[in-house]
Amino acid sequence: MHDKSGRLAHFPVSFFSVVMGLSGLAIAWGKASEVFGVSETLHHSLGYVALALFILLALVYAAKIVRYPDMVSKELGHPVKLSFVPTISIGLILLSICFVNLHPALSKSMWLAGTVLQLILTLFVVGRWISHQHFEVHHMNPAWFIPAVGNILVPIVGVKYAGMETAWFFFSIGIVFWLVLMTMVYYRMFFHNPLPDMLAPTLFILIAPPAVGFVSYMKMTGSFDGFAHVLYYTALFLVLLLATMLPKFFRLRFFLSWWAYSFPLAAVTIATLVMFQQTGDMLFQWLSRGFLVTTTILIVGLALRTMVSISRHGICLPE
Repeated sequence: MHDKSGRLAHFPVSFFSVVMGLSGLAIAWGKASEVFGVSETLHHSLGYVALALFILLALVYAAKIVRYPDMVSKELGHPVKLSFVPTISIGLILLSICFVNLHPALSKSMWLAGTVLQLILTLFVVGRWISHQHFEVHHMNPAWFIPAVGNILVPIVGVKYAGMETAWFFFSIGIVFWLVLMTMVYYRMFFHNPLPDMLAPTLFILIAPPAVGFVSYMKMTGSFDGFAHVLYYTALFLVLLLATMLPKFFRLRFFLSWWAYSFPLAAVTIATLVMFQQTGDMLFQWLSRGFLVTTTILIVGLALRTMVSISRHGICLPE
């Protein structure tokens, strides 16, 4: 069947960030059921929705690879879109976390596939960054953190499926690249033009590496030490910083990049639930409840806006 509108050709790999948001929310509700004793129904339901969506998006993107390999090649060479390619492997890793207790065999298979793909894509993306001929400072944006975040996620169930050395391998890659990229991204934002509106939501990605890093570090070491505190409070500071900029975000026109709000907020919600478990401090109880409600409302809103935009043919268009 001929793709008359060309929408398949312009189907963006960044669509997989929707899976990240949904599965992140599913994990957050799973953690809330453990900490607060709420029903696991929402956790399970969101996990299945995220899995079904991942399968659908994978089929569509596979069709794009077959039908429009030149357009896929352009994405792989694009200074911004390239960073979203690992959302595919990250989606698999997050789904493996969603199903770790519900379907252990499926979870392990998804973790293995996601982890291998994550390593391949990290090597590919970093190789492109090193060997490029056309990337410039203004191309850099917080989406460049995405390959690093994927590696930091690996240990969360990786300690169970592959052992500590594998977990530390991926954690080390993610944390070191986070520190390097953080310096570069802040330099770009401080001394160059502001991010364009389409990329402004990616500022929320800044929250994800320290929030995920905190959860992974706790999973690997069980040690609520100084480094764990540094990771969590870095994430919390970034939430406060971005909260002061909310009027700017409210004025933005809807783009698919709005999904960049979702997973980082889910990650800091999970991290705050872990903080409450560790400290018993009521501040973290109320913070985690607030984050959970906010993230849930946000993702429901994003899902509705996305469906409206799809129905109006506002997505999968030429730039």
